[in-house]
Amino acid sequence: MQRFTILLGGLVTPTERLKAQVAGSRVIAADGGMRHAQALGLQAELWVGDFDSAPAELQQAYAQVPRETYPVAKDFTDGELAIEAALARGAAQLVLVGAMGGQTDQTLAHLLLGIRLAQQGVPTLLTSGSEEAHPLLPGALRLDLPLHSKLSLLPLGGFSGLSLRGVRWPLQKASIPLGSTQTLSNLAVGPVEIELEAGYGVVVAYPEPATL
Repeated sequence: MQRFTILLGGLVTPTERLKAQVAGSRVIAADGGMRHAQALGLQAELWVGDFDSAPAELQQAYAQVPRETYPVAKDFTDGELAIEAALARGAAQLVLVGAMGGQTDQTLAHLLLGIRLAQQGVPTLLTSGSEEAHPLLPGALRLDLPLHSKLSLLPLGGFSGLSLRGVRWPLQKASIPLGSTQTLSNLAVGPVEIELEAGYGVVVAYPEPATL
């Protein structure tokens, strides 16, 4: 399975967990996201964007990386263009690094894009290192998180038949409407197992043990 890491321009904490998640993947950078490559020990095979957020010294440091250059005035973000480039190269799994934090509009757009990719059959992890998001669709999802990691389920399309195990506050076939905060701030007490009958949303996890 072709796994691609997309380097985006958001915040990144280069944790050991994040380094393991991107190890061995192919890499495409989106504009200023290239600044994360060195800290994560990654080499990009392609650099995509209008380069308005890539300072001259960054462009000089990675001058050897092939580029796809786009105008500043365009209908898609550099990140989405980088994702399309990965899909065109056979990506079957994506890790969007730098997708969390920063501007709210960008973060929400990345979360919705992750859901769309998952609906298209492309498993997608969105992460900053200290915070990660997993699209949640009907079916089963299993997450391995450090013990006592905090996690929240956001019912962006509402949840129907939601079962949640391996957490301090489990659920069994619950209905969670859009906008509910019922599934925020849970704690992992083992492997987290989620089953969803209908609806969609995201699981946002903080893979550092929470203070009890």
